[in-house]
Amino acid sequence: MRVRVSGVVVGSLFFGAIIAAQAPAAKPPAPAARPAAARPLGNLAQVMRAILFPNSNIIFFTQTDNPADPKKPLDVTFGTFANVYTGWQVVENAAIALNESADLILKPGRVCSNGLPAPVGRADYRKFAQGLRDAGTAALKAAQTKDMDKMVEAAGTVSEACENCHTVYREKPDLKDRCKP
Repeated sequence: MRVRVSGVVVGSLFFGAIIAAQAPAAKPPAPAARPAAARPLGNLAQVMRAILFPNSNIIFFTQTDNPADPKKPLDVTFGTFANVYTGWQVVENAAIALNESADLILKPGRVCSNGLPAPVGRADYRKFAQGLRDAGTAALKAAQTKDMDKMVEAAGTVSEACENCHTVYREKPDLKDRCKP
């Protein structure tokens, strides 16, 4: 069966296509609004205990324990999966955690364990956080070389970064004075 299309129909379709092509394009949708930053869940001491303390200890342990040494096999059926990642990868991950934690301790709204606001706006505190970030970067670079001597140096850098801040904001005779310079 043949279908004949008249010139009027073809012309109408062609004319409609030209009009549609010349119509102003629809405005692109407005970018989605960024969600407001979530308030910190943990206080500064909780962030220290959950992230900084265990990961800095991984860096410190490399001063005496070679991450490349064989480890006892893990029974993942009953284990907590703490040893799923092994060797130098664990050290690299710890260094990354230290570096990234600098942003967490600077998060607006963070409070100390005594309820005082963490001093995120103070220049010295921000400098100490940058020291933590730099120490994490140094530890990562050292871990990537798999050189134990470089890890000893990196562990010293991490220790110094922690001590610089703790001396000013943590080491107080009375806990209620923490987070005060």
